[in-house]
Amino acid sequence: MRSIQILLVEDNAADILLTEEAFSEAEFPHTLHLARDGVEALAFLRREGEHLGAPHPDVILLDLNMPRMGGLELLDVLKVHDELRHIPVIVLTTSRAEQDIWRSYHLHANAYIPKPVALGEFVEVIRSFGAFWFGTAALPPDRQP
Repeated sequence: MRSIQILLVEDNAADILLTEEAFSEAEFPHTLHLARDGVEALAFLRREGEHLGAPHPDVILLDLNMPRMGGLELLDVLKVHDELRHIPVIVLTTSRAEQDIWRSYHLHANAYIPKPVALGEFVEVIRSFGAFWFGTAALPPDRQP
């Protein structure tokens, strides 16, 4: 099994550490890349500046509340961009607000996962995420046939 490329778009240092810890316990090969807001995520995805040569992610984990460009704004940009809209986007956020959930799906998020606070629960969410997205679902190939 090849290593799955995951782009985590998150600005909160504690949530970044929690996510890294949960992925370190995950049982599937992966590489976790980090962008701290939507502007940096777009640079990574477009392979601009310091992200020249960055891999195309297989999936994006997206927080909603970030500086410069928030998650919903980034999601809106991604899903209208011909070269990026095929990448599955999983909203992973502390928000449980119905309007955030509705807006995320309206902007074509592939899933919405509220973040659990406890590490054990978070690890279980990441395991479930990995089992589904990298064990059950077929991810889009890097290139069109």
